[in-house]
Amino acid sequence: MRPRKTHTTALVLIPPEELWEPIQALRRQYDRKVRRWMPHITLLYPFRPRDLFPEVLPLLRAACARLRPFSLQLREFRLFHHGPRSHTIWLAPEPAEPICELHRRLLELFPDCHDQSRYPSGFTPHLSIGQYRGPRQAAERFCASLRRQWQPLRFAVSGVVLIARNDPPDDIFEPVAYIPFGSREAAPEELCERFDNGDVL
Repeated sequence: MRPRKTHTTALVLIPPEELWEPIQALRRQYDRKVRRWMPHITLLYPFRPRDLFPEVLPLLRAACARLRPFSLQLREFRLFHHGPRSHTIWLAPEPAEPICELHRRLLELFPDCHDQSRYPSGFTPHLSIGQYRGPRQAAERFCASLRRQWQPLRFAVSGVVLIARNDPPDDIFEPVAYIPFGSREAAPEELCERFDNGDVL
């Protein structure tokens, strides 16, 4: 049977909540998807449906146990160009290499979940800020204006988060499982408490 995927689940990296406000302040102005998604860096989406989580989680735990935490910085605004007047504004997580390596390892487990790497440029780690409609030069100027007022954010990444949503109208993504890198002791304390030993809520 062919593996199943759904747009109601995803595997992501999520910055610490104490860093969300400057990101959300921009997303509330420019991102039409701000209600549905928390600030995140997509790894695999679409992903496996909820009924397969009991099979998925042991694979993720085994893979993540072999990885080490790493640090990221959100400093640079960039653009995806979808056409002459359609653009996406995003923050570039730096360095990108550990995220790309994580993505590669996850694809080894779920090779059909390659939607994020099927673009001409391949997989590009990014945190979406919003959409811009207008000529490319105007989009570039707008992006430059955001850079001038932005204060870089730095944080540690200690694991991946499995998120899921229901169908509309209850279609807001929520974390359902946190899978830490390495030993459990490396996981942030607040996430350990929230996810009750790292399992599905």
